[in-house]
Amino acid sequence: MVSSVLIANRGEIACRVIHACHELGLRAVAVYSAADRTAKHVQLADAAVYIGDAPPSASYLNIAALLDAARQTGCDAVHPGYGFLSEREAFAQAVLDAGLVWVGPPPQAIAQMGVKTTARALMQAAGVPVVPGYQSDEDDLPALIDAAQSVGFPLMVKAAGGGGGKGIRIVRAPHDLTEALTAARSEALKAFNDPRLFLERYIEHGRHIEVQLLGDQHGTLLHLYERDCSTQRRHQKIIEESPSPFLSVEQRAAIGEVAVRAGRAVNYVNAGTVEMIATPQGELFFLEMNTRLQVEHPVTEFVTGLDLVKWQLRIAAGERLPFTQAQISQRGHAIECRLYAEDPQNGFLPAVGRVEQFIPPQMPGVRVDSGVQSGDEITIHYDPMIAKIIAHDETRAAAIARMIAALRQTVVLGTVTNREFLLQLLEHPDFRAAQIDTTTLDERLAEFLPPEPQPSPLAFIAAALAMQSPAQAAPAPEAAPDPWARRDGWRLA
Repeated sequence: MVSSVLIANRGEIACRVIHACHELGLRAVAVYSAADRTAKHVQLADAAVYIGDAPPSASYLNIAALLDAARQTGCDAVHPGYGFLSEREAFAQAVLDAGLVWVGPPPQAIAQMGVKTTARALMQAAGVPVVPGYQSDEDDLPALIDAAQSVGFPLMVKAAGGGGGKGIRIVRAPHDLTEALTAARSEALKAFNDPRLFLERYIEHGRHIEVQLLGDQHGTLLHLYERDCSTQRRHQKIIEESPSPFLSVEQRAAIGEVAVRAGRAVNYVNAGTVEMIATPQGELFFLEMNTRLQVEHPVTEFVTGLDLVKWQLRIAAGERLPFTQAQISQRGHAIECRLYAEDPQNGFLPAVGRVEQFIPPQMPGVRVDSGVQSGDEITIHYDPMIAKIIAHDETRAAAIARMIAALRQTVVLGTVTNREFLLQLLEHPDFRAAQIDTTTLDERLAEFLPPEPQPSPLAFIAAALAMQSPAQAAPAPEAAPDPWARRDGWRLA
């Protein structure tokens, strides 16, 4: 049995897991770095342990410190959230070796899916369609250059141990290949300590569609339908939705079956996601498998009515899934927007600084998952996401309208955000018509950027008054009770 869970993460996902623990009657223990002493997840938890300085390498990536925190607080399970160590085989194994329950898939499944070339080979053996390409276990740039001719252009150079959009280059002509391989190799070595690369045919105007899996320790593995994550910029997701407006009924059934086949190939347990790319003609190819909870899991929770985090905890404790595939259905339409402290007018650079005021929307059919509250600092050390806003309604059009209303109700003061960009995107005719693919924003970003904000005349007046020197300031009321006699900025003529 599980009674006390250490959450080896921070921010929004740590808060999400804490809520799930409390709803199940479990004790939730947080960890925090020097930058997170007063963070929301620390305040919500039943106990919290300091694990190191602000840089992740000194805190949230410190396996020894995390296991020590679990021992100190008497935890019997560890939930990794997403990001940080969530897909590290070594961390999962260390948790199990310490006699604790790992809330996630078996370490072997993490290892098999963590190296993209290994995953491709496993999927091919299991009869799962993969994007045509070339892979090798060696770090061999000349071999990749030779193989590129048979793969064909355009193609993608991808890091074997990659994820999160890192180590990826699109190459449209042979003369650009060497430079792309060199750059991707350098980035892969820095990000994943693995320089190996592989090639895939680049799917022009594809749709990024992923399928949520959930499996117990007793052999049951089910899919919870799909999410469409095609609205992305530079391989980073911006808006996710379910059901996918691109798939037909037949395609939806087929992609679910393929995802379950992929999960069975690695004896998958707990929550995971199979990511696929759909061509404009409707062909579906395996991309990768994320052996963890996804950022966009609330979209699936809205349309299926299932709480994924609570089921993660129940499965880890040995419970069986009490429902069958036939009993799971999609109800209505859900959309998620990621609200970031970033400046769309300045290349989407993170906008670090203090969030003076954060007022999330409060509306029926709208959910807000956030680890930020008024007074918090957005720092250089962590992802600048402020919140995930998720809207649900009976139809896609109604869900979009509800999301727009929710964003307009959202208030963030003290830092720049991408709120206006999200609104511009949701109101764009191509998004409303479900015509956005994975390349749209990269090719036509200017169409989706909001206009430059124009300061109000009142702002200039306020600034002028604030800049007055003491000598220019108005006399005290006692000295000049008559407003017409005052010599401040409001004196006539």
